[in-house]
Amino acid sequence: MIVFPNCKINLGLRILRKRSDGYHDLETVFYPLPLYDLLEVIRSPGDDLGLSFSTSGSPIAGNNSQNLCVKAYELLQKYHHALPAAKLHLHKVIPSGAGLGGGSADAAFTLKLLNEKFDLQLTTDQLFDYALQLGSDCPFFIINKPSFGEGRGEIIETLPLDLSPYKFIIVNPGIHINTAEAFSAIIPSQPTPSLKEIIQQPIETWKHDLINDFEESVFRQFPEIEAIKTRLYDAGALYSSMSGTGSTVYGIFTKDTTTDHQFPSNYFLKELNG
Repeated sequence: MIVFPNCKINLGLRILRKRSDGYHDLETVFYPLPLYDLLEVIRSPGDDLGLSFSTSGSPIAGNNSQNLCVKAYELLQKYHHALPAAKLHLHKVIPSGAGLGGGSADAAFTLKLLNEKFDLQLTTDQLFDYALQLGSDCPFFIINKPSFGEGRGEIIETLPLDLSPYKFIIVNPGIHINTAEAFSAIIPSQPTPSLKEIIQQPIETWKHDLINDFEESVFRQFPEIEAIKTRLYDAGALYSSMSGTGSTVYGIFTKDTTTDHQFPSNYFLKELNG
């Protein structure tokens, strides 16, 4: 059985406060986009035990035992002892550590894939709870619809947001952003109005109102990331922003906009429909 985990972007990202547990309360709007990894599972033959995990495609940092797909399998195995031994293969396309949620998507889709393949009969609420144990972004991919996120990002409310009339250009320069350092540079504040209200405004107003709090410190450290945003606006983007803590930057364009992609050849670049 094969599934195709997709990426997400953040439409705005505001850090509200630091919590007593060390995490931060935030608000953001998650929007799924059609850039896909590939994930396949088969039942292991004979007396094989546990999970055999393999990867291909773009390089993935760390060893396989730390991959969120493996952790998702192990989490289900902990609570569902009848989970059979399996072979899981991940073909990676979504850039890792890029603010696109690729690892979180892979983990959430692993939960859904194993549930369907092996008829575990888990409810959406159960899958959501397991996903939260794997990471703050993972629950979004259980729902995988445009959503307003609060708390650590795990309090999800779906939104009637349809950006299908537009196209997106996704640009990643291959710069690794340390998430902990990015958070340490943020001074939390309570935005007015909420992103949930701003997102209902005409897209032409987002440039001034829809803010990613991480841009200021990341752009200061890596001017080439800010240059991507500037170039996308120069190319006619209605809105452009860094996604998550970066380093991916996206631009939203009308579909009839002709864009000339003048970026270095080593950058990851994709044009996607909304």
